[in-house]
Amino acid sequence: MNVIELHDVCRSFGARLAVDRLDLTIAAGRIHGFIGPNGSGKTTTIRMILRVFAPDRGQVIVFGKEHGEVADDRIGYLPEERGLYKKMRVHDVIKFFADLKGSRHSQADIDDWLRRFSLADRANHRVESLSKGMAQKVQFIAAVIARPELLILDEPFSGLDPVNRELFKDAILDLKRGGMTVLFSTHDMSVAEQMCDSICMIHRGRKVLDGPLDEVRRQYGEDTIRVRTGLTNSELLRLDGVMRINDLGRMRELRMRQGADVQSILRNLVQAGPLEHFELGHPTLHDIFLRIAGDTCAQNECAQNEGGVDG
Repeated sequence: MNVIELHDVCRSFGARLAVDRLDLTIAAGRIHGFIGPNGSGKTTTIRMILRVFAPDRGQVIVFGKEHGEVADDRIGYLPEERGLYKKMRVHDVIKFFADLKGSRHSQADIDDWLRRFSLADRANHRVESLSKGMAQKVQFIAAVIARPELLILDEPFSGLDPVNRELFKDAILDLKRGGMTVLFSTHDMSVAEQMCDSICMIHRGRKVLDGPLDEVRRQYGEDTIRVRTGLTNSELLRLDGVMRINDLGRMRELRMRQGADVQSILRNLVQAGPLEHFELGHPTLHDIFLRIAGDTCAQNECAQNEGGVDG
């Protein structure tokens, strides 16, 4: 069963085309990453799925229906713009959102989530007294408290410290294991790579990549070598077969030219100086996106030079 289907969806704001001919299918029981840089059209698409916006063209089908209410009881939503009733107490604000969704078992769930997120001692505190991280935990609990079938998270890890990022990650994975479908938007490619079953990448409102994560990475082959060496970037670029370097600090990623001989590169690295680490692998999502974005920019520049840009 597909929980979400978008067919040829467009949405503009004045002269700006925010979403351009987008097709998207999300199957039940999976974590689907909706990735791309800020301003790529992710939040606009999410708001069309939630019926906040109507598309200018195309179909937005959720749970098999093209029309529905924004507060569908089967959908939980964590918006990028966090917002809670600051004068309410933590327990009361979560109970309020549970009641809005018609939850019949909210009290036990509220207690469980407050314990899990180390907020039990804050249950009777006003929201305005919480730290930013604590308030974000409360907002997450409010999104999941009614046990939705579909959970939509817009930049859920934004502003979290490493401990709370791990807490959120584990919670999302547990919800998925319980059968929940999760769609989360992020511009953090590493998070998407760790968690997602499938991804859709959009750039300037257009879909540029879509499918199961393993398939997406296989499409680009094993053309990336990760090395730790004392050689400079200039010296690495002079190696036969190396076309680009992504400097990560202690580690460097070398992108090979098509048809390059891996064994030859390895021999040259060993001969050039001490080699602490050598690993052949698929490019990361971050690298794949940079390649796609670079190609798209180059195409647009060519189109402008020829007298116009499509779309």
